[in-house]
Amino acid sequence: MLPDIHDYDALTRAFRWNLPATYNMATDACDQWALRAPDRPALLVPEVGDLRAVSYGALCALSNRLAHALAAHGIRRGDRVAILLPQSVEVLATHFAVYKLGAIAVPLAGAFGVDAIAYRLTDSGARALVTDDAGLAKISPRPETLELVVNVDGARADVLDFHGLAARAADTPPAVSTGPETPALMIYTSGTTGQPKGALHGHRVLLPHVSGVRFTHDFMPHAGDRMWTPSDWAWAGGLLNTVLPALVLGVPVVVQPKGKFDPEAAFALMARAGIRNAFIPPTALKMMRAVPQPKARFGFDLRTVGSAGEALGAETFEWSRAALGLQVNEFYGQTECNYVIGSNAALGVTRAGATGKALPGHEVAVLREDGTACAVDEMGQIAVRAPDPVMFLNYWNRPEASAAKYAGDWLLTGDLARQDADGYFHFLGRDDDIITSAGYRIGPAEIEDVLLRHPAVALAAVVGKPDALRTEIVKAVLVLAPGHAPSDALVAEIQDFVRTRLAAYEYPREIVFAPELPLTTTGKVIRRALRD
Repeated sequence: MLPDIHDYDALTRAFRWNLPATYNMATDACDQWALRAPDRPALLVPEVGDLRAVSYGALCALSNRLAHALAAHGIRRGDRVAILLPQSVEVLATHFAVYKLGAIAVPLAGAFGVDAIAYRLTDSGARALVTDDAGLAKISPRPETLELVVNVDGARADVLDFHGLAARAADTPPAVSTGPETPALMIYTSGTTGQPKGALHGHRVLLPHVSGVRFTHDFMPHAGDRMWTPSDWAWAGGLLNTVLPALVLGVPVVVQPKGKFDPEAAFALMARAGIRNAFIPPTALKMMRAVPQPKARFGFDLRTVGSAGEALGAETFEWSRAALGLQVNEFYGQTECNYVIGSNAALGVTRAGATGKALPGHEVAVLREDGTACAVDEMGQIAVRAPDPVMFLNYWNRPEASAAKYAGDWLLTGDLARQDADGYFHFLGRDDDIITSAGYRIGPAEIEDVLLRHPAVALAAVVGKPDALRTEIVKAVLVLAPGHAPSDALVAEIQDFVRTRLAAYEYPREIVFAPELPLTTTGKVIRRALRD
């Protein structure tokens, strides 16, 4: 765990990983507190007029019962158990039950359609699925490998009842031992550049996420801390960046109500539930910019906000100071190797437009194609030195892709950045998102940030469009803010706005307006769809 050393350089020098010989994510995130303080709140569920507290003791008992029930139906070490549920007590109890059995959890996002779910169930070879009525409606046809389906909304034909199974089982811990390298969790990549791959993680993956959360939430826990995220817990951002580390640290997690993300409702929930800490992806934060005077209207009292998934940008960073009363601590990672760069306002490790510095315990560099280190402010690929406990074990059934992820001792992220003279990393975009125009290599993030400064722009995405003369030109797809309508005059105005703030070759030569942007379930823009 990250020590309380409040100097970045001293903290980085002092930090060492010390992985235990035996380790289980469920024990660390739940059972340790169930033994020490069983009545301590783990989850806070918003209900009409109040918050319902679910204790660590109750969560531990439910997960033990479910583990025994799954084992009675043949689930063993190494089996894949898919979980298709919204934020809830049941989704966490299922994760913990799977970890306790030495099986492998395969979280699936509720926003996935029938084909996306079928692909992941089939590719993972999941033997069991825990879901609800809404999830059941998306399982068609049922894969041959899927032998057991459990429904939190009750039994159906060939489907077992979650609560009935748990009620009939023992609440003693299963007698299964796991270590740091034991496979525990398989999260599929977001598929922005191709067919999703299952990134398999060992139990050790939680330990560096706890340190990362401590860093980017200004040395959590503080008295009164209370964590929340609108992100689906099926995504690494919801599960590993937020809920599991918070529970390890004894910080209660507020459950996000079901339904589509609504910025006004998010501010209202922050106030009502007394949320002090939040993980909010950049796209959600940019949507929240449209809410006028949120602090004065809603009266929330945030202590920290972390953000990752796309570049936050200087515009949204500056907005957060005035609107939220704090500086958002941006951080960076990917499904295969998460939480390796970040910011900490309490340490002064924060800079508008920058993602942050290498987190203690991780060696991060920007490399050229030949593997040599880039000069200051030179664009290159983000790489992380191996071994590192936050790194995935491998891609599921993809040995060639697993090997291709590394070059010598470096894990290659496929993301481009530059590192300034002070050690800050500035995220520029994925390698295949970089635009080549008239000999220049242009990252979309900086252009999108400038576009967001225009009062007519609510959301922006920039891609390269093939061009016979320049190879590619910069094209922007914009979602307009309320009260603004598309017009040729507005296109010219926005083009001039960018041209006067960036290099002449970076302004969007084409602009189109759209009602919304294509997003992955993690809130990332699917630029491939825009290019197509």
